[in-house]
Amino acid sequence: MSETLPEADLVAVRPEQDNPDARLSRGALSWSLFEGVRDPYVILVTIYIFMPYVAAAVVGDPVKGQEVISRWSQYAGWATMLTAPFLGASIDQMGRRKTWLALSVALMAPMMCALWWTKADHTGLSVTVTLLLTTVIGLLFSYSEVLHNSLLVRAAGLGGAHKASSLALALGNLFALLALGFTAWAFALPGKVDWGWVPSAPLFGLDPARHEPERIVGPMAGVMLAIGTIPLLLFTPDAQKTGVPITRAFADGAKALWTMLRTVRNHRDAAVFLLARMFYVDGMTAVLIYAGVYATGVMKWGALEMLIYGIILTVLAVCGGFAARWLDGGLGPKRAVQLEIFMSLVGIVAILGMAPNRIFFMPYDPAAHAPLWHGPFFTTLPELVFILIGFSNAVFITAHYASSRTLLTRLTPPEQTGAFFGAYAVSGTATVWLGSFLVNQGTRIFHSQQGGFGTISVLLAIGFVGLLFVRGDGRPKRA
Repeated sequence: MSETLPEADLVAVRPEQDNPDARLSRGALSWSLFEGVRDPYVILVTIYIFMPYVAAAVVGDPVKGQEVISRWSQYAGWATMLTAPFLGASIDQMGRRKTWLALSVALMAPMMCALWWTKADHTGLSVTVTLLLTTVIGLLFSYSEVLHNSLLVRAAGLGGAHKASSLALALGNLFALLALGFTAWAFALPGKVDWGWVPSAPLFGLDPARHEPERIVGPMAGVMLAIGTIPLLLFTPDAQKTGVPITRAFADGAKALWTMLRTVRNHRDAAVFLLARMFYVDGMTAVLIYAGVYATGVMKWGALEMLIYGIILTVLAVCGGFAARWLDGGLGPKRAVQLEIFMSLVGIVAILGMAPNRIFFMPYDPAAHAPLWHGPFFTTLPELVFILIGFSNAVFITAHYASSRTLLTRLTPPEQTGAFFGAYAVSGTATVWLGSFLVNQGTRIFHSQQGGFGTISVLLAIGFVGLLFVRGDGRPKRA
């Protein structure tokens, strides 16, 4: 959880790695590549393609599908909350990480590939088995993230950490975009358009009638992850072996975690910020996770529309990083985070008022208006407005991650940054189940996807109000 190197491992960082002008080493590039091949699972499976397919076609009812998926996501959140913080606090005691990282990938990749057998006619994996697989994958995914992050300084050095981290984020977006684009070109567009650069039929003989283009994204993600992990295992430096038994490592990690939380309590503004973040970061995450399931059920979009929607938002989300830099400088990071939360709240309200025959809660008759264009997707005004709302959410939700990190650095003593970022990681997992719980309960109580999705606004509102009690605006104090 903390990127501070223990004294025994400082020798593993070569002097040239501390030079901020030095080029990234092969180990650092391999470290960044791992995030690039890991992130497409979230985009392809969790958000845009596979889980919306499960809700609409396998469960057969988008409302029931959202309720079932959110219930299982809640289970994954509970498991992550109870275990991931202890793993993060125990890492330095455990020594070598790459063995554990390789084990997590060795378990995840086959389970991703097994999602291929989730069939709409129920002749393959049942809904329960499918969601059990995605729940276990989600937990292992969180573990791999903790282990991967702990290797950053060893891979790139103190001077190159920011370069490797930025490259990893860029590669994550790039590989997700390429995966979405390939899926659209190879499987979704063939047979639906007569564009010369698109194959006349889906590649590899995949049958859209059997939802094979939606099912193939699981194996795609698994193969990308398995292959992309190899360079990290070969070239990224690992920590030295400590010889500490695993039980003792976790016991010492629990003590370190408790000490870390006590340290945070002594700094009022940082503690208030971390408490508020526990709620709003879970709300932001829930918006991302359930946006695809919601769009499939409410806007009645199929695989092709969801692919194009994902491509558009993945491209535009990059703007969030630039927006955060501009907002942090102009408003200060605290005001920036509040604005980002507020705009996300506006986005949720706007989405609740959308439907194929409704724009911002006002009736709209598509039959009475000419199509916006004569293409295979997004031909009506409600669809265009829904995309624009998604664009706003993508920008401001992405921006809040950057602004939140900046704000924490302005609220904590420089000599304790490592400990506070450890608590920052804990605050991101402590309530990771809450968004899924609220969506699940809202969907069950109101018997609608809108009722479930609307409950996310409660988390954002609590986070927004909590930030009001953080003093100042997060700008550096001037002499």
